[in-house]
Amino acid sequence: MNVVIIDYNAGNIRSVDFALKRLGVNSEITNDINKIEKADKVIFPGVGEASSAMAYLKKYKLDEVIRGLKQPVLGICIGLQLMCSHSEEGDVECIGIFDEKVKLFDNMEKKALKVPQMGWNTINNVKGSLFDNSLEGNYVYFVHSYYAETGKNTVAETTYVNPFSAALQRDNFFATQFHPEKSGPVGAKILKNFIEL
Repeated sequence: MNVVIIDYNAGNIRSVDFALKRLGVNSEITNDINKIEKADKVIFPGVGEASSAMAYLKKYKLDEVIRGLKQPVLGICIGLQLMCSHSEEGDVECIGIFDEKVKLFDNMEKKALKVPQMGWNTINNVKGSLFDNSLEGNYVYFVHSYYAETGKNTVAETTYVNPFSAALQRDNFFATQFHPEKSGPVGAKILKNFIEL
């Protein structure tokens, strides 16, 4: 199986590669459009800032490439946010695969909750191809200051400051706000489910 991880100058990409290796899956980290388009599975992970990440994607036309992919695609963390319609981080239009918008946590009323959210939280109301009932209520690992609203593409929810999308799905596009590569056996199962789609 040919698995590609998109390299777009974002951080924390190699940890996904290591997580796949633990599952016995080899992947290639690349920004080569031809390799991305020919891959069996594409992963779009990373941490970073939305407007600068979108500027890089547009410069190399990777936004158009991602939007046009027909094979299973998994966005992780900022990958999920960039697949949404708009992000408040840098006030930037994103790739637009998901209609949901990305907003900054407003913890003015709940100052006990620190932003960014860093740590473990449960996923609830899970559905779709990445999840099964055994994953309902399990803990996964989040690191983020921005979140995607809940909407028609939401396939898992959680709450921190307010309810938000822990995962999104539309057609062949999947995305998690949490880091499956850092979420122990639960995250490994979700990655395995994606690889086996």
